This record gives sequence, C-alpha cells and structure tokens, in this order.
Amino acid sequence: MTDSEKPGRGPGTGRGPGRPLGAAETPEKQWPPVTASQRRLARLAFVAALGAAAILVSGGRSSLLVLIVGVLGLVVTVAALWGFLSNRSPLRWICAGVAVAAPITVIVCYIARGHVWDIVLTLLLAALAVAAARAALILARPPAGMPERETPPPIRPFLIMNPRSGGGKVARFALDDKATARGAEVALLDGPGQIDVAALARKAVADGADLLGVAGGDGTQALVAGIAAENDLPFLVVSAGTRNHFAMDLGLDRERPDAGLDALNDGVEVCVDLGLIGGRTFVNTASFGAYADVVQSPAYRDDKRGTMLELLPETLSGRRGPHLVVRIDGEVVIEGPKALLVSNNPYEFGGPTELGRRARLDSGLLGVIAITVGNAEQAVELLRGRRGRGLRTLVAHEVLVESHATRIPVGIDGEAVLMPTPVRLTIRPLALRVRVPRERPGVPRSKPPIDLALLRHQALNTTRPAGGGTSSTRRGQRE
Repeated sequence: MTDSEKPGRGPGTGRGPGRPLGAAETPEKQWPPVTASQRRLARLAFVAALGAAAILVSGGRSSLLVLIVGVLGLVVTVAALWGFLSNRSPLRWICAGVAVAAPITVIVCYIARGHVWDIVLTLLLAALAVAAARAALILARPPAGMPERETPPPIRPFLIMNPRSGGGKVARFALDDKATARGAEVALLDGPGQIDVAALARKAVADGADLLGVAGGDGTQALVAGIAAENDLPFLVVSAGTRNHFAMDLGLDRERPDAGLDALNDGVEVCVDLGLIGGRTFVNTASFGAYADVVQSPAYRDDKRGTMLELLPETLSGRRGPHLVVRIDGEVVIEGPKALLVSNNPYEFGGPTELGRRARLDSGLLGVIAITVGNAEQAVELLRGRRGRGLRTLVAHEVLVESHATRIPVGIDGEAVLMPTPVRLTIRPLALRVRVPRERPGVPRSKPPIDLALLRHQALNTTRPAGGGTSSTRRGQRE
C-alpha cells in the first residue's frame, strides 16, 4: 500500500508532545456550527441547573445545610473506600463499615429534616441538566469511524483460532466450519502442548497466504497483527475472545463473532495504528503499576476479584511494586505513578471511573493515563476527573518508563509479561490493514465530559449553520 493510497489522519494529530488530552484544540471562532437541536439542549441544561439552584436558595439555610451534609457524606464514603482498598489491617474492615454507614446516615438526616422532596427534586433537575448537556455535546462531536477503501476479497486467507478463548466461542459459533466454507484455511490451537503462534503465522505467509486472521484474545490478535503489518497483508479480527476490546473499537459485533467472517467475502479495509513496546506490538493497552502487578500474580486467572483485593493495598500504598518514572516525548516527567496505562490511540475519557472507547484508531498518537493517588484526599479529588491532582491524561508519540528495578511487570493487552527497563513505547501510524465486514454495528462511544465553554457557546449562538439544516448531526453516526 503506497502512501498516496492510505487514508488521511484522523482528528487530533496536531497535538504537541505530551499535550493534555481534552485540552481545547481551537479557539471559539473555529468551533463547528451550532444546530437548532444543540442550541435547545444546551439551553435546557442551563435552565435545569438554574432551577436546581433556585430550589436550594428558596429553602434557605436549612436546605443548604442538608446539601452540605450530602456532599460530606460522599467525601467520607470515598475516603472510606480508599482506606478499604489501601489497608490490610483491621482498619480495612472499619473503613468498609464507614463506607456503608455514611450514605445511610445521610438518608436518615434528610428524612429527619423533612427535606426529602426538595433534595429529590434538586437531584432530578441536576440529572436533567447533565443529560441535556451531554446530548448537546454529543451532537457537536465529529462522526466516529475511519476511512474505508474497497479491496478485492482474499484468495488464500489463513485464520488462527483458539478453541479455549472466550469460553469456547469457536465451537459454540462453529467458527472453524464457517470460515472453511468461505474458503479460508483454519489452524486450531488445540495442542498438545504450547503452539508457537508467530511461527504458525509466518509459515502461512511463506506458503502464500494473502490474509491473516485470528479468532482469539487480544494478546493473540496483537501478535499476528504485527506479522500481518510486517508483510503488508490485510488482517481479519474475529471477536472470539473474552473482552474483545480491539474488535469493539473497530465497530465489530462482539455478540456474534461469526459475523466478522463476512469480511472474507463482503468487506472493506481500514488502516489503523499499532502500538510498539520493546519491539512487541499491542493493539489496545500496556499497563504498569497497580494493574500490571496484580495481573502478574499466578492466582489472578482463577480469582481475579480476590487477588485484586489482596494485592491492591501494598500496590496503592507503595509497599509493593517498583518505583516508576515516566517520560513522555522527553518533555513531561511523571514521578512514581501508582498505575500507568498507555494505549494505542487515546480513549475517550469521561472521568476516573469511565475509560470509554476509542472512536478512532488512526490518530498516530498514544494515549496516556497516569494515576498518582497516594492518600484519601487525592482519592476524593479523582471525582473531579481530569482536574484532580491524582490523575493525568495526555497524548504522546513516545513514552519511556524507567525504574530502579531491572525488570518490571507489564500487562500487554491483558497478558502478564516481565520486561527489562527502561521500557520504550511508540506507535506505528497506519501500519495495519484491517479487513472488516461492510455491515457492522459501529463504535459505541462513551459519554463526553461536560465542557462548559462549548455548552455556553451552543446556548448563546444564534447563527444558522450553512445550508440551514441539521443533517450533519442526523446522519448515521454510529454511537
């Protein structure tokens, strides 16, 4: 594929090294035209917010005090949860009791003061304000999806399938038989012993395969995708893994992995980026710190929740795991993060509890999320999302992870790996040709963060967009 044939870059390639994710990209005069629907929703958001504030003011000092009690209850609950996660002493269970008792106490206080309905109405109006604001901001987003190109169907497709992946989806959906019926050669990873997937894929290329595909987990997908990219061959994703994050961000149907096989006969190509970590490719994320340390435990596969609760206290408190220093494009330095996530393209990030999705995989940028929480105060600050001191979200072209330890645990697309330090992560723009079905669900997008500046622009704008219509917001955006 020549450079002239490759689709253009997606939005976001203009960000500088280490630039904070979500920072304003353009001045107000360059914001997209505001449609009538955006204007109405933005105004509804402000009216609902003002209504909620008016109820609190009309209730006088008593209502405000009740609201303050609610906020304090939330803060205490979050702090208690932090204590539960970061301690293994008997204090852990005291914190658990406080986390349960705090919201109950707030509810009892509301009932005793006779302000239940005032607070309920205030919360309903606040919820309406948030819902209307998000709807207005969603309409302002550019459509998801990446440029597609028509290509002829493969003649000698080769698919690698893991029968154990995803709880046996290969057998449940008869993926091997359906792929064979479409003219593909299928290799099943059914043993005995461990099979060298990379060697299997390279032999297929040497034998004349003109497409490589995988029905399995994201780790296997990444390994074979790297070989496909090396040989400039199209790659086929069959969502037969457990979580299938890569398939989801390609817009594939995760509930029907057999639908991905339609790309063999009726498909189009999209070009996406590939992440690189120490010479190894990854399609989703590479994680360091808390999560990588937990995944490294032998007990994690059999008891994920129990292992997480057992190891998190030492990890979050700094008593477990190596000290990390992160350098982003050689300019930004993050000292001692408790957890670090580097992704192949940035995730749409709606807050500390919502990683979201990747609407595009062709921006040529790595996404970086670093959590440096070290105490209850910073844990509470995470509720502020991007503005919390314990959380940083950036984009980068290169990330370097250093440590005093010679080897550190890394979770690469969900697989535990020990890697020598320093660990270097880069991205290969538009390196992978992915063949996808022409008809597919599309990328489900996460909720956008509340941008008050853009919302105010929408509410106050009175200019009709060119053409006077709202077709740009009504066309088939695959939300």
